[in-house]
Amino acid sequence: MATPQLFTRNDAAAYLTGLGVKTAPGTLAKLFCIGGGPKCRHIGRRPFYERADLLSWIEGRLTEPRDSSSEPRRLLRSGLHDTPEAA
Repeated sequence: MATPQLFTRNDAAAYLTGLGVKTAPGTLAKLFCIGGGPKCRHIGRRPFYERADLLSWIEGRLTEPRDSSSEPRRLLRSGLHDTPEAA
């Protein structure tokens, strides 16, 4: 079994930002507490993120491709509408 590449919280934030998803380490910490962030693992009290989990988190936040800004936004994974009518 291959050992996964683990990112510290600072490195995970830099990796996400490098992919165009500007993210601060504090944001990852908050999302871990309240939910909604990428999965992470711990060694002792120190959190680590796997590349696959970071990419999966980004994918889960993406909408389907649209031709126009007037089309409703649909989340790829959930199929839910992310529009004011759905709130």
